[in-house]
Amino acid sequence: MDDKETPPVTAAAGDSSSDHRWSDLTQVCLINILARLSLEDRFRSLIFVCKHWLDTCKDPSLNAILDLEPDFASFTAGEESARWWSDDFERRINSMVRAVVEWSGGDVREIRVRHCSDRAIEAVAERCPKLQVLSIKSSMNVTDKMMRKVALGCPMLVELDISYCYEISRESIALIGRSCLNLRILKRNFMNWLDPSQHAGIVPNEYLNACPQDPDSEAAAIADTIPHLEHLELRFSKLSSRGLGLISESCLSLEYLDLSGCANLTSRDVSSAASKLKNLKTIKKPNFYIPRSVFHAERYGHWQLYDERFQTDVFRI
Repeated sequence: MDDKETPPVTAAAGDSSSDHRWSDLTQVCLINILARLSLEDRFRSLIFVCKHWLDTCKDPSLNAILDLEPDFASFTAGEESARWWSDDFERRINSMVRAVVEWSGGDVREIRVRHCSDRAIEAVAERCPKLQVLSIKSSMNVTDKMMRKVALGCPMLVELDISYCYEISRESIALIGRSCLNLRILKRNFMNWLDPSQHAGIVPNEYLNACPQDPDSEAAAIADTIPHLEHLELRFSKLSSRGLGLISESCLSLEYLDLSGCANLTSRDVSSAASKLKNLKTIKKPNFYIPRSVFHAERYGHWQLYDERFQTDVFRI
């Protein structure tokens, strides 16, 4: 994901025997070699070596999975680049998604990208009926209109990550829940609104301010249409006890629940919900991620006092 150009993989200059060995490789052998290289290697260098390598990179067997998440995740939060939120970067991600969809012949099973738009999602919805994993975090130009197409065109979805996608609403969640009966993992995380300084200068301000304000409505959609969920992430949601109650009463198969940063919940709300979820193995509680900087010491005293109040359910935000 960096700006350095990766040099093409070529034989040493003047080494005709090496050229001959590469050209003699069967298609099966070359596919086996390219499959061991990263997606970035293929897109940034190998497709430019020669036409034969370009054609091989287009083989459907090499394009069943598009996973850019390791590249994005290799950057720490402080290293996140503002250019990722630019129109130019979005176009590049869109082009990559559309290319993989085309080269796979519609047989893509897993897509994990960020910062794409409706243009990419349209191709996915129209041509990838076998898609099982769709992760499109931080895609500020993916809308309900295209997610409705995903619900109808990708009924085999097992995992969906729409974290930080603020143009996607409860309507999309409800329709996907009704259409994708195999859905087991839903990630609907939000940016840290308690301490937005970590996004300053990176995420456009107008987008930060566009955070959906109806988390309980989304919780109702989840409870009504995806009761078979096993993994749910709602980090920094403004979910209230009512919304959490709906989820805990309906999604009884939940094994993993992430409520980090959900500052409108108290320890009593979380304990009550957890008591109903008999299959729950992991729960991440809200107070683990609430930064001290957002509280006024003169009002609430030192941090230890806050912890005590939170745990005894005296303190609500």
